[in-house]
Amino acid sequence: MSQAFLPAPASTGATAAVLPADTEPTSPLPSLGANVAGAADIHPLNDATLSLHGHQLSVPTYDRSALTPAVVHFSVGGFHRAHQLLYFDEVAERGISTGWGVVGVGLHSPAMRNALTPQDHLYTVVERSPDGERARVVGVMVDYHFAPDDPATVLDLLSDQRTRMVSLTITDSGYRLGSTGLFDADDPDIRWDVREPGSPRTVFGFIVEALDRRRRAGLPPFSVVSCDNMHRNGDAARAAVVGFARLRDEVLARWIADRVAFPSSMVDRITPHTTPEEREAVARRYGVDDRWPVITEPFSQWVIEDSFSHGRPPLDAVGVRFVHDVGHYELMKTRLLNASHCALGYLGSLAGLSSLDEVMADPVFAGYVARLMDVEVTPLLPPPDGFDLADYKQNLLQRFANPAIADGLPRLCRRGSTKLPHHLLPSLRQALEEERPHALLTLAVAGWVRYLRGTDEAGRRLPLEDVLADRLRTLARAGGNDPRPLLGETSVFGDLGSVPGFAAELHEAVEALDRDGVRATVAARTPAPAALRR
Repeated sequence: MSQAFLPAPASTGATAAVLPADTEPTSPLPSLGANVAGAADIHPLNDATLSLHGHQLSVPTYDRSALTPAVVHFSVGGFHRAHQLLYFDEVAERGISTGWGVVGVGLHSPAMRNALTPQDHLYTVVERSPDGERARVVGVMVDYHFAPDDPATVLDLLSDQRTRMVSLTITDSGYRLGSTGLFDADDPDIRWDVREPGSPRTVFGFIVEALDRRRRAGLPPFSVVSCDNMHRNGDAARAAVVGFARLRDEVLARWIADRVAFPSSMVDRITPHTTPEEREAVARRYGVDDRWPVITEPFSQWVIEDSFSHGRPPLDAVGVRFVHDVGHYELMKTRLLNASHCALGYLGSLAGLSSLDEVMADPVFAGYVARLMDVEVTPLLPPPDGFDLADYKQNLLQRFANPAIADGLPRLCRRGSTKLPHHLLPSLRQALEEERPHALLTLAVAGWVRYLRGTDEAGRRLPLEDVLADRLRTLARAGGNDPRPLLGETSVFGDLGSVPGFAAELHEAVEALDRDGVRATVAARTPAPAALRR
């Protein structure tokens, strides 16, 4: 297997810095069927057929039976399979260690289990760039469990002394932390987990019960590593786990706070949802009938704080960077990459575009996002030591424009009520406080406000996937061009609505989008488009 499958970041000067937080898929891709062209040369993917696939794509050469199940990951989606699992697979493939096998756990849907179990938990990752693509079968996942079917087995797995790390991609809203950062104990499933610790329903019920069993058995605790796309995700994981434990037992909560490591991490790799058409294309090109392949970009980064409670995985040998404090890396990534995704997702959708590469092919939008990053966001950032922000931004523009990925805008537009407060509004708030330029940040927010009405500028319907969808849509339509009803939603905007002059600026930007159109408004507010970097 090529060790270059996980490439070093291009022209960044350091390895650092996802997309998105993962979500568990709710339904598998449909069967390929026998009517696919060349079906006779397409073979199922499992341990018995690996030798049939090795001539067309990279396959594991290590002994999968020797893998030790040391990592348990909650909520296995496309991103986890394109990112964290690939790093652990590389650890085994390079002969560094077989001691870090991974077990997946689903909480909400059996779809991933149903796809992976017949394949012996093997799956295909295809990297696509403008220059071509390459594919690899990943073998480091040793098992998968759908927790609602058998919570006792998952608890036994977590309590097993071989389990050394638990990782999470449960989305930012999955941590149940309010605006104060305190754990929300009112959820019915949380109350169930407190009453019935032996059959939990939530990730925190599983983690806390398993940690209690380990404590009572005298076993060291596992580390809890959040891979979700949120500020100080390790602190969020700690607050949620300790907060839940406190509902059960104050002594247990103190033991967890003192003994369990919750390193923050930053993860980055664009991984769109796999379509049935892409699955069929993978089958035709590589001859592999994979129920759920993953399509991704060449770029991949993972930065983790060097704090573990039960041994550190040797991920630094395969490109992961361990650091003392991930804060500056995280801030750089969320405020440049993720905020730009928000801005381009909403504005591009309003203009009738469907994918990120289409948006970047338009010089108006490409110039807008370059200037947004250069003029309004970068001056607010403390750069990580030894990191070249100019090269990082150039790399971002190239990734956004990758036509081989064609990252769909609907994916970028999901969960705006949680994404904006984490990724975009902090820069806007800081720029307002410091009286710095912020017209392009304001325009990005105006794009979201206008998007919430539910149609693009040609009247075509726009999807709205958000936990607050009904409320946000009602507020947006009630206000029309006036954003003040939405600004009153403090769970999203905090006190931004009371900042002198901001409501009027936002109102004017929304009116401009309606009056002049999206592209003209973006062009007018980008007075000197930054030269596109090639």
